[in-house]
Amino acid sequence: MPALNHCIEEDIPAGLRLDRYVAEYLRILSRSQIKARKLEGTVNGKKAKLSSPVKKGDILALSWNEAEVPELVPEDIALDILYEAEQVVVINKPQGMVVHPGAGNYRGTLANALYFRQLNRGSFLPEGLRPGIVHRLDKDTSGVIIAAYNDVAHTFLSDQFKSRTVKKTYIALVSGRVKNAQGRIETFIARDPRNRKLFAVREGGKTAITLYRLIKTWDNYSLLLLRPRTGRTHQLRVHMKHLGHPICGDSLYGSPDALFPRLMLHAKSLEITLPGNEERHKFSSPLPERFRELIRKLNGKNAEG
Repeated sequence: MPALNHCIEEDIPAGLRLDRYVAEYLRILSRSQIKARKLEGTVNGKKAKLSSPVKKGDILALSWNEAEVPELVPEDIALDILYEAEQVVVINKPQGMVVHPGAGNYRGTLANALYFRQLNRGSFLPEGLRPGIVHRLDKDTSGVIIAAYNDVAHTFLSDQFKSRTVKKTYIALVSGRVKNAQGRIETFIARDPRNRKLFAVREGGKTAITLYRLIKTWDNYSLLLLRPRTGRTHQLRVHMKHLGHPICGDSLYGSPDALFPRLMLHAKSLEITLPGNEERHKFSSPLPERFRELIRKLNGKNAEG
């Protein structure tokens, strides 16, 4: 049975219920999971109901039942392979593919596809290690992603992401005309207190750094190269919103635009050192058709740059 001891350190709304705090602030269980997995606990040492109010400074002791996690199923899913060797594979991930299995997405993920390839290669990973996954891209972000075929390679690659020696470059179409030819965005990023599913620029969060370079502008849009120096969740999407130029097609951080039904963010290239090598390798993904199509439409208008 999982358990958690926690002190509420952030400011929260007066009268906030325990179950809402768990779901919206701790985010260890959703509202439906709280009931299904029979969450119970104490507040300041006293047994509490799910409806009990909590406040800053309260000490929580929580426990709940284990979830039944479906076994990962190997699936023969076609992948766009950019590079493959004995220990690693580099993939051009399509938009719409989920990387890690999760609630509602236990099939058709990149992990399912990699598991199938590993079994066919005779590669087996330690129990509990998701097949080869080293880093992640959001479901609606396309582009270059690298994975490992064994645990030694997985550790070697993961260490480079942790030490921030990997160079990642993205291309994005954003709303509005970006004025500066290049720039640096350095902020703190934390969960949005108004919506715990989102992130926002907030004091007290984790440092996030993004470099950008302007490629082209149109009347109401700009094409940018983005290089994140840190790897915070939704970092590029949050930083572009903070800059006043949200990524087009971003349903979480932008505004609806009929011209952009899909997120216009693509992982263009990745520079990393491979296991057994000393020199860095650069892997690149071609510009997706959704970008080419919309750039052609925008070029029908007045373009600069």
